[in-house]
Amino acid sequence: MPQLDTSTWFITITSMIMTLFILFQLKISNYSYPASPESTELKTQKHSTPWEMKWTKVYLPLSLPLR
Repeated sequence: MPQLDTSTWFITITSMIMTLFILFQLKISNYSYPASPESTELKTQKHSTPWEMKWTKVYLPLSLPLR
């Protein structure tokens, strides 16, 4: 039975890891991150919904008066 030749495995695995590392570095370097996230203020937007101007009340079954 022939023996499996593993002499090229080290260089193959090493080059694969280096290639993946370089590819991920190139992907990550394309993103632009803000210098300080605390300095940006979030603007809250007021959404107008039809039920905001109405008075509504939810009646739970346990809060109904007993008869």
